[in-house]
Amino acid sequence: MKTESKKASQGTFADAAAFGEILFNCTGGMVALDALKLASAQNLRGKILIDVSNPLDFSRGMPPTLSICNTDSLGERIQREFPDVKVVKALNTVNCQLMVNPKLVPGDHDIFMSLNDQGAKSQVEGILKDWFGWKIVIDLGDISSARGTEMLLPIWLRLLSKYQSPMFNFKIVK
Repeated sequence: MKTESKKASQGTFADAAAFGEILFNCTGGMVALDALKLASAQNLRGKILIDVSNPLDFSRGMPPTLSICNTDSLGERIQREFPDVKVVKALNTVNCQLMVNPKLVPGDHDIFMSLNDQGAKSQVEGILKDWFGWKIVIDLGDISSARGTEMLLPIWLRLLSKYQSPMFNFKIVK
């Protein structure tokens, strides 16, 4: 039985990028740049792109390694490839269910963001808080700080293995 919705649509990466006002890159890190090229720089120009991807390389099995680290990040590469896009690295340190519903983990915990365009900061912070329910959003600074959040993935994967559940997060205590 086929179900249809008048509010749903389908299309290519280019169709989605042309249609969207605020875009999310939820592709695998190893193909993120290729997918965004298919979306077209023209369709991305001037828009906010919230990048949740991580440069995880599964070519040698589990656990994956990082294909980019230390002196660069996937967030930075996306920003360099698409200089007219307001790239924001955020939500990449939590499971996809937790991204949109932080209450799945009890108590206050933090989400990070890295971005060059300070004009996009309040808009993205509003999305994270108002749409998704994050109470604490930590601005780590420019897009180069995405190196740190992407490099959290090896420890995140160890914790996943230890706890046998992706329902956990980080809390910064000062």
